[in-house]
Amino acid sequence: MHIYLHIPFCKQACYYCDFHFSTSLSQKEAVVEAICQEIRLQKSYLKKTHISTIYFGGGTPSILDETSLGVIFSTLHQTFTILPDAEITLEANPDDISVAKLAIFKKFGINRLSIGIQSFHEPHLKQMNRAHNAKEAETCVKLAQDAGIDNITIDLIYAIPAPDHQILYSDLAKVEALNLQHVSAYCLTIEPQTVFGKWTKQGKMPNIDDDFSAQQFSILVENLQRMGYEQYEISNFARNQHYSKHNTSYWKQEEYLGIGPSAHSFNGVSRQYNIANNTKYVQQISAGIIPATLEILTKEDQINEYLLTGLRTIWGCKIEYLDSILGSSFLDLQKSYLQPILRAGHLEIIEHTLKLTEAGKLFADRIASDLFVEE
Repeated sequence: MHIYLHIPFCKQACYYCDFHFSTSLSQKEAVVEAICQEIRLQKSYLKKTHISTIYFGGGTPSILDETSLGVIFSTLHQTFTILPDAEITLEANPDDISVAKLAIFKKFGINRLSIGIQSFHEPHLKQMNRAHNAKEAETCVKLAQDAGIDNITIDLIYAIPAPDHQILYSDLAKVEALNLQHVSAYCLTIEPQTVFGKWTKQGKMPNIDDDFSAQQFSILVENLQRMGYEQYEISNFARNQHYSKHNTSYWKQEEYLGIGPSAHSFNGVSRQYNIANNTKYVQQISAGIIPATLEILTKEDQINEYLLTGLRTIWGCKIEYLDSILGSSFLDLQKSYLQPILRAGHLEIIEHTLKLTEAGKLFADRIASDLFVEE
């Protein structure tokens, strides 16, 4: 069983981000109190109360002080049984990481940091309106390592418009020097409601070039593999099987409870998602109401979600599992769609499991959607 907590606050808005957050901290205490109340209200959502992963996402969870973290952890321990070997991840921005802050994280049992570096290149950080600089991007990792946190992942963004690939090569050299356990690398996506989206519409920023993105992806994969990283999910790379246990639970369709404004939950048969509005979230939680929209998943929904996430991983999609949801043969049903993908060498069947080939990884989402089952 897994728990995700959405902390909806940031110091400033990154120009590419369309997640739910607020740059005003005026409601921080009220939201933290509501999060604790929601934990108690949602106690029976999961089938079991033994928790194997906890993930603080956002927003910027590292913005929380010792008091706020203490209240949340106290509520979690009162409500659930946190397993002794639980993976407890907190997303952090480099500018929030200090010796004192790291001591607080360790005090509460946080044993994995996900650091939002995005780039080690100063002009790119300024272009994205990140709150940290290039020097902090490096020093924060070393501070965490010196503090004894040995499970660290960083986020990188690639395909940021540039005349060539030298910036990416330089970023990857920094990754190699830092000797990290895990790297998550995401292609820059221009979302309409972001600053980048508005700039693109106004002609102030070029659209993302597909060929440039594909070249950057290939460079990324080739170099990280050379450094000893395994690409266990299309955007995620780990050394020595330091996989993100929490994120892997999503891809394997395991149950999780999402707490906080905009958080999603999944219990195998339904999905629910909280309102993405801090004021309304606090008001409804205070009234004892969980402000969530419920979506009952059809068997087609379950299959399609599994295809969309499972195909992106080294574990692929188990045909037996697809058949069990469908109630008949998935391969027979989708034969006309499968055959061309198999012949193109983008997909293969290994030990009754559908898996993307190296070439197929470039087309993962399209392949999954081609195999979607219709109601």
